Amino acid sequence: MFASRQRPFFLPEYCNQRNQEIKLLRKHAIRGIRAGDRFSVSRTFDETDMHAFAEVSRDYNPVHFDERFARSRGFSGRICHGLLVGALLTEIGGQVGWLATEMRFDFKKPVYFNETVTCELEITRVDENARAQAEAVMTDSSGRIVMTAYLAGVLPGDSQKRVMNQMLAEGDPTNKA
Repeated sequence: MFASRQRPFFLPEYCNQRNQEIKLLRKHAIRGIRAGDRFSVSRTFDETDMHAFAEVSRDYNPVHFDERFARSRGFSGRICHGLLVGALLTEIGGQVGWLATEMRFDFKKPVYFNETVTCELEITRVDENARAQAEAVMTDSSGRIVMTAYLAGVLPGDSQKRVMNQMLAEGDPTNKA
């Protein structure tokens, strides 16, 4: 699926060059995203992330909080929220200014706390109105697929690209990544 025509952007969580790489990602969006472009981001999910997500989403399913309950479901321990892991898509989409209109997830395997997940997203289609589609594969550190996803939406148009360029010139003050 990822026969790239260019080097994907890697955005590791603790990379010293993170701000520079995010600027490169935004600059890529300003130049224009095309079918075949690939992006990649990795993140290690911990209990702090899970608690923050539960607070915002109000998803207090005991499979995330209680070891006994998780084991009764056949898991080897408590698991991360699936949509928390799926939010890796929004890191990529948010950095390029993608306005999502549709997301579909297929949860393949559980993600446990302190596991690193890598999301590799490929743009599969871009039309003349900047409507785009993408597919993503999320893998754990062993290379096992934990989730696949489909994404559709609208990429930045010329006016949004101009604003993003101005934001970069101002040091991108709203970007907390």
